Amino acid sequence: MSIFAISDLHLSFGVDKPMDIFYGWDNYTDRIKANWLRLVKPEDTVILPGDFSWGLKPEESLADFKFLESLPGKKILLKGNHDLWWSTVKKLREFWELNGISSVDIVFNNCAVVEGYAIAGTRGWFYDEKGTVKVKMREAGRLEASLKAAEETGLPILTFLHYPPVYNDSVCDEIFDVLKRHNIKKVYHGHIHGAGLNNAVKSYEGIEFKLISCDCIDFCPFLIV
Repeated sequence: MSIFAISDLHLSFGVDKPMDIFYGWDNYTDRIKANWLRLVKPEDTVILPGDFSWGLKPEESLADFKFLESLPGKKILLKGNHDLWWSTVKKLREFWELNGISSVDIVFNNCAVVEGYAIAGTRGWFYDEKGTVKVKMREAGRLEASLKAAEETGLPILTFLHYPPVYNDSVCDEIFDVLKRHNIKKVYHGHIHGAGLNNAVKSYEGIEFKLISCDCIDFCPFLIV
C-alpha cells in the first residue's frame, strides 16, 4: 500500500475549458490515466492538493469526479485557487454519495489518516503582495487546525499545500510560520506550471518543498511512500 500525489489536474470533462491549448498539455487526461493505471493499485492512496476541476459547481464537476472514481485507489482532495466547485464538507460528501462517488474525500480544517500517516494541509495563499492579510490569516488558521488534528493522531505527518509558501524570493510568512511552529520538514505543493518551475524553491530555512503540479511531473502520480 503506497501514497502518491499529483496536483493541478485541471479536468474539464463537464465544461468547455480545454488545457491542451497550452504547450505540453496535449492528450493530458489520457496521459494521466495511463500513468495512474500503471502505478496506482486499488489499495493505494493518491493526494490531489488543488485545482482538480474547472467546474464552477459540483454538478459541473461531476464528470471529472466520475473520471477520478474510475481510477484505482482512494483519493484525497485539498482546495486550490481554481476549485470553485468546492462547497461544505457535508454538502460535498452528500453529493458524492448521491452520485456513486465512493473513493473520494477531502482535507479541510482536518486531517485524514491513510497508510499509517496523517495527511494535513490547506490551500494556502499568495506569496506576494497580491494576497490580503485577512485571507492569509484565514488560511494560516486552517493549516494550524489541520496540523493540530494530525499531531493528535500521533502518526507521521505528510503536509500538502496548493500554493507554495515560498516562491522565487517571496515568502508567505503567515503560512511559513505555521509550518515552522509545527516542525514540518517537507511540504508538497502545486500551483506552479511550465517555465515557472525554474523559480520553484526546493528548500528554505530547513523545510524542503516538492512541486507536484501534473505538468511538472510528466502527468504521472508521484510516489511519496
